[in-house]
Amino acid sequence: MKERQYIARRAAEWEAWDRWLAAAGRPRTAAPEGDAAGAAGLPQRFRRLCHDLALVLDRNYSAALAEDLHRRVLAAHQRIYGAGEPQGHAWQRFFGGDLPALVRREWRLVLAAGLLLFVPLLGFLLLIQGWPDAAFLLLSPETVGEIEDMYSPAARHLGRPRAASSEWAMWGFYIANNVRIDFQAFAGGVAFGLGTVFYLVYNGLHIGAIAGHLTQIGYVSTFWGFVAGHSAFELTGAVLAGAAGLKLGMALVAPGRQARLAALRQHARVAVKLLYGAAALTLLAAFIEAFWSPRPDVPFAFKLAAGGALWVLTWAYLLLAGRARAA
Repeated sequence: MKERQYIARRAAEWEAWDRWLAAAGRPRTAAPEGDAAGAAGLPQRFRRLCHDLALVLDRNYSAALAEDLHRRVLAAHQRIYGAGEPQGHAWQRFFGGDLPALVRREWRLVLAAGLLLFVPLLGFLLLIQGWPDAAFLLLSPETVGEIEDMYSPAARHLGRPRAASSEWAMWGFYIANNVRIDFQAFAGGVAFGLGTVFYLVYNGLHIGAIAGHLTQIGYVSTFWGFVAGHSAFELTGAVLAGAAGLKLGMALVAPGRQARLAALRQHARVAVKLLYGAAALTLLAAFIEAFWSPRPDVPFAFKLAAGGALWVLTWAYLLLAGRARAA
């Protein structure tokens, strides 16, 4: 059966699901409109909806149709089983499995965002080791002098500008700075994804310039010891925010059979969930950056080991958590 024929055959029931999902205040046990069996027919209708999704995937119908059905199945499942769930439990479920499952489902966008951030970062870092003056292509002499003061082995407080008075002040500064970066990457998606691409590449180059310059002048233990602990959360958060921005951009570049505005609304529901994950990682990164990273009494090797462990744990969580629930 061709895709258009299948859509025409099943559209009426899908529209009934949409009306049911959009209805506010109805009991979650009430059946979608048009179900003569009432609430007793709800399990059968839900099984048919899941079967529709499985069939569309098996027959390799369009990605837009598959995503639309997947959204409908998730919304119906949440309405049936999740309505009235305490807010705390909802957040536990989201971070306990829904977020990692979403990251895996959107792996192509996550991978693209990661490449846009990390390839310029590593490339510029390595370039500066052979051409030290390349750092000044992106950083002003004043900025270079400031970061040298912040990460000098003789610095009284690592990573802290002179204007900051305490760890709490730095925590607020790091939150504001990281949120700004994540929001730029996310909001840039409304410019057909070009803004997201720009901010990911620019921030990758900027971080690479700072890391490359400080490495080249020998501030290895102070700089890398400082960033090791929070880098997993901060950079992964930036990648998720970038993936969210690319999701918005895809709705405008390739809306499929939908109008661009409708596609943007649909993709935004997914993008915002990725942004929730980015925000949580950003808050964790800022806390570690303010209270753990600057500590001079922690050995450099231990900071590196702790940072490496956090990278492994972060991506083990995103790649493995929630698989049992999905199964």
